[in-house]
Amino acid sequence: MYKFPEDMKKAYESSPLSFVYYQNIDHKGEPVLVSGGFAQNTGLSNDDALAWIKRGMFERMHPDDVGIVSQISDDFLHQRGPYDIVFRVRIDSVDDGNEVPPQYVQMHGLGKWQTMPDGTELAVITYSNLSTTREVTIDKIKEYKMFQKDRFYTDPLTKLPNINYLHEFGEEKINTVRAEKRTPHIIYTNISAMQSYNNNYGFDEGNRLLCLAAETLKAQFPKALLTRYSDDHFVAITRVDENELVQRLNESNQIVQRDAFGNTSGLRFGVAPIDEYMDLGEALDHAKHAIRHIENDMNRSVEFFSPEVEEAYWNSRYILENIEQALEEHRIKVYYHGLYRIENRKIAAFEGLARWIDPNRGMISPGEFIPTLLRYHLLYKLDLYMFEEVCREVKIRHEKGLPLVPVSVNFSRQDFDHADILDEMNRIYDEYGMDQYVDKSYFIVEITEQDLATGEDNLHEQLRRIRENGYKLWLDDFGSGYSAINMFSQFEFDLIKYDMELMRHLDDNGGVNRLILKELVYVAGKLGIHTLIEGVETEDQLMFVKEIGCELAQGFFFHKPQSLEEILFRVKDASKIKICETPEDREVMNQKLIREVFSKQTM
Repeated sequence: MYKFPEDMKKAYESSPLSFVYYQNIDHKGEPVLVSGGFAQNTGLSNDDALAWIKRGMFERMHPDDVGIVSQISDDFLHQRGPYDIVFRVRIDSVDDGNEVPPQYVQMHGLGKWQTMPDGTELAVITYSNLSTTREVTIDKIKEYKMFQKDRFYTDPLTKLPNINYLHEFGEEKINTVRAEKRTPHIIYTNISAMQSYNNNYGFDEGNRLLCLAAETLKAQFPKALLTRYSDDHFVAITRVDENELVQRLNESNQIVQRDAFGNTSGLRFGVAPIDEYMDLGEALDHAKHAIRHIENDMNRSVEFFSPEVEEAYWNSRYILENIEQALEEHRIKVYYHGLYRIENRKIAAFEGLARWIDPNRGMISPGEFIPTLLRYHLLYKLDLYMFEEVCREVKIRHEKGLPLVPVSVNFSRQDFDHADILDEMNRIYDEYGMDQYVDKSYFIVEITEQDLATGEDNLHEQLRRIRENGYKLWLDDFGSGYSAINMFSQFEFDLIKYDMELMRHLDDNGGVNRLILKELVYVAGKLGIHTLIEGVETEDQLMFVKEIGCELAQGFFFHKPQSLEEILFRVKDASKIKICETPEDREVMNQKLIREVFSKQTM
């Protein structure tokens, strides 16, 4: 049975107007709430009046009226007809202690259906005593309609119209703008990171932020139909042209960020033009698709719907709807990318990269499915799957005679919020009997500098445990924009991978990246941390990497990522792919690093 929100329940039960709410339960009209006015007319409390109605009003109804009221009530309950009827109700009275013959008063019942905030359909019937004067009755009906309008169409916090108002009058607003020979636009607004704001500053400040956003948007779009849609979302329908629209939205964002009590990321807007064949629902969907396209890009606050946005949305939908099946049926393959030792030109390790081979779409780019899985907090499933696939293929590599060099797997900061990654890695390691082939140092966890810099204590603790458990830990994409040298003093890494953008722009601005990479490699070497530079594509770049003393290189200069089948084929022909390091080779190289570190420290 429907339960009214507490504030609404109190308001209705204290209303002087006479009405009752009913719900259709098992084809029977069950009363769920009576107003104060109705209870007063019966001479009972609200609870007693509700109990009396549940027993049935027919016991007090004139026998001649029961049949017709019953029929009209049934038609109304099943929405086959209106509820608008006059009937007689008995009023029991006592005179000097003696019962007097029953007296009947004429009652007018007028019903309507109302959609509640959660979508539940309730019937509300107003009861008017026709023995009162016509003027009083009309005044009470007007008062009730205004009361209903205010409660049903208005958001109590911001005082803006609410979602009910949007659905009732949105199409009318769209048609009004079209009649002016202008293109209506719908704006879907979101307060970014609202939950975080509430956590940091409390719900009272969160409510003030909602009101600030409402007031700001109302001031910027005074002629728009502006509604609080739900939670921290607002929807507006406006006639403002596109260029001016962007300016006003950016100003709104700036005002909210400036005037908010606490630090806020501000507002995000998805905008969609509404063409002549589009209804409100479709337009709203387009605006929602547009705002999802912004993601967490702090440099953008406004996104317009476009065919590209729509395509991106449906691509994301396809990924979300098919990821589970892709994992179950091994449609996502491990592609191995060699990491080469500069000194001996041998493969020192592989990086395992995810490639989705879809039966309908062919190769789905990781640039598509990884951001989508990250956005919807599903990336941990892929990353653990990749680790499991690498383990599963160790046995195949061993049986085919492929040297078992270490393999790295990428993990995201988000993964550690959804699973105990170390427990899962150990479970998979044991399940596939890896100790028959390799120890845990064979497996490398890669975590990006960005994730580490923005991660919390839980992430840092799990990474520490992973390394203590025997797995290797590599810092990926160092130099991608979050670089901080003090990271070396806070965490222990086995290797640092320098971001490929440093190599791609090696000679920009007078070759400043050459100096930066040289110093970074030197510092890491002095700390006893192995080094690798990504993005090596030419012989000249390879020579530079060698000159500055970097141990490893990765890039298309050597080869592109390949499946296990391709790797097996190429390894058989040493002219096509360089041979892999043996464990003895790796130990020699590690001992050499130790000697060099000792030498630098004693200089």
